[in-house]
Amino acid sequence: MNSLDWIILFASQLLIVGYGIWRSRKNANTGDYYKGSGMGWLTVGISVMATQASAITFLSAPGQAFSDGMRFVQFYLGLPIAMIIISETAVPLYKKLNVYTAYEYLENRFNVKVRVLAALLFLLHRGLAAGFTIFAPSLVLSAVLGWDIVLCNIVIGSIVILYTVTGGTKAVAETQKIQMVIIMAGMFFAAYLMLNMLPEGIGLPETLQIAGKADRMNVLVTDFSWKDKYNVWSGLIGGCFLALSYFGTDQSQVSRYLTASSINKSRMGLLFNGIFKIPMQFSILLIGVVLYVFFLFNPMPLFFNPKSEEKAVSVLSEEEYVRFTQEFNATAEKRKTAAFSLHEALKSKDETRILTSAADFKKTETEVAETKKALNAAILEKDKSADLNETNYVFFHFVKEYLPVGMLGLIISVIFSASMSSTSSELNALSSSTSIDIYKRLFNPNATEAHYLRFSKATTLLWGVYAIIFACFANRLGSLIEAVNIIGSLVYGTILGIFLTGFYLKKVQSFAVLSGGLILQTGILMLYFFTEVPFLWYNVIGGLGVPLLAFLIQAFRKEKAAAG
Repeated sequence: MNSLDWIILFASQLLIVGYGIWRSRKNANTGDYYKGSGMGWLTVGISVMATQASAITFLSAPGQAFSDGMRFVQFYLGLPIAMIIISETAVPLYKKLNVYTAYEYLENRFNVKVRVLAALLFLLHRGLAAGFTIFAPSLVLSAVLGWDIVLCNIVIGSIVILYTVTGGTKAVAETQKIQMVIIMAGMFFAAYLMLNMLPEGIGLPETLQIAGKADRMNVLVTDFSWKDKYNVWSGLIGGCFLALSYFGTDQSQVSRYLTASSINKSRMGLLFNGIFKIPMQFSILLIGVVLYVFFLFNPMPLFFNPKSEEKAVSVLSEEEYVRFTQEFNATAEKRKTAAFSLHEALKSKDETRILTSAADFKKTETEVAETKKALNAAILEKDKSADLNETNYVFFHFVKEYLPVGMLGLIISVIFSASMSSTSSELNALSSSTSIDIYKRLFNPNATEAHYLRFSKATTLLWGVYAIIFACFANRLGSLIEAVNIIGSLVYGTILGIFLTGFYLKKVQSFAVLSGGLILQTGILMLYFFTEVPFLWYNVIGGLGVPLLAFLIQAFRKEKAAAG
């Protein structure tokens, strides 16, 4: 980066962090630290959306669409339904009870054991998820500066810890408004530049036509299959259950809308997210599709991940590396020619010509993929531990190589902003659950407010360190946007099932729901390790399975007691 990029990067980040700390400078107790005070519905809505839209979204989602098309957007189809249900059920209940954490409700409904189980499941997965959101901008810093990834994780994590510990919930919510503006402006400017650098005569309509023939515009997949992760049915049903758990029971989101000054403002904030999240995610994935077409007509690197290229150079002989490079470039050039032919065929509107050109193009696409697969196999044969993940690096490669002076600094600022936005929410939620659900409830219920505030800030620091440690291993889990949702789905179904039992099965008692939760959690882990059931369905299985099993256990105990 040149000096202008550095100036833009540091100036924007100082503005964001300084603004958040200034707006939250009056935090005096744990109530202010965790719940803020009287925020408007728009601040709540943006905060809810920004907490979910981490740096993972802006780095990994374009790469996901680049390799797999638009079908990931189906993941969000159940979101609006979930927002309506949560607005009508969870929001008024949490507000009425005036809780700091969602898990306080479970003790009121069942007992402290159920509360602690749900809190521990949340802490287990959300601490890991925070590591993902720290790791995402570390990829960028490592690529730009050539720093070791561990050092980058420490730098990024420390910055987020600093302003989260200092400001609490209000700092997080206030800064997210600025962050979202910077994020979306940077993403759309990058998309504009991609389209502007395509060959003459190829604009957005032509780009989408070519992408469609390359199977990248697969927005809706209506065929049902257990093995297909993303289709209309998994999105509407599994996505709805995942959103119910994430927004209704995950403290990192519950704490966002508990900041609102009224029930109606909490509801409006959630509905804002339900309405605008799908178009936002669609737009970000579409940038990945445009990026795919861009690299059909512009030189595509042998590796998007610079570390993969370093690994290839180190383990392959010079002769092997040159041979694979030449083969890759030759097949990529054939694909470029075929893409031009497809474009001309589409202009002609001759269906026969279009079908022939599309078939020729797909053939060259297969040749490129097979060449890359052979290259990766050769590397892994020499070093089985090699990290060859490319998805998380595709968008940033474009940013680094093609954006004009000054824009690189802005885009890096975008990625840092998204990371701070999401990670700070997660750390704040981890701290609140640890302090309120575990420490205050089980170990020290009668301390002063000043003591709880000090403990809260200390636990924020400790969870930040935990997340930094996990971030050092995150890249081995593939596409970050998929990995973070898989980890969540491993526990979200169980947590949701416990809450649904509490909401709707009034006669079920604590032993039954605790037993049902532990059994279903074991079953979901077995599904993950020993079957090919897609992760979205874990949320449905847990969300419906826990209430059903708890109901049966309760009925059995009642029958046994009656029998004497």
